[in-house]
Amino acid sequence: MDNEKNELIESFGAHFERIYNIPPLAGRILSTLIIDGCKSGLTFEQLVEIMQASKSSVSTNLNLLQKTNRVEYFTLVGDRKKYFKAAPLSQRLQNYLTLIDDEKTLVDKLKQFRKKNMSCEKEEINFHNMCAYKEHLIQVEQLLTTTISKFKSIEIKNQSAK
Repeated sequence: MDNEKNELIESFGAHFERIYNIPPLAGRILSTLIIDGCKSGLTFEQLVEIMQASKSSVSTNLNLLQKTNRVEYFTLVGDRKKYFKAAPLSQRLQNYLTLIDDEKTLVDKLKQFRKKNMSCEKEEINFHNMCAYKEHLIQVEQLLTTTISKFKSIEIKNQSAK
């Protein structure tokens, strides 16, 4: 089971590294928190030990993950340690929704520019491509919004079950 878990952590770490454009250690920390820290969270010391990395490297990457809303921490009464866990999936998906919204804005600007300045058939084709792409972005936005709502409901239910 440990080999399977380690392979999963490495695979997810590499995946997060690519899609979030983060350092390899940050990807492995996030995947470890998703796989190992989902129950009770992991302390900084545990992460240093698991990652076999320096305290400063783990700290730097944890700070990056916190600033980008991918990781959060909590404390326990009577315990001075911070426990880290992956941000709720609804929150991580919200980051995608923000990117989609930004891209829609850029596509609208390009469409307006093309509409005013079309001078050849290729630019007209590009305009129609942008229109189709905008429709795609709207569909993705709607799907993400629905999915985020579902996850928020599940997360609220899980919070009240604790």
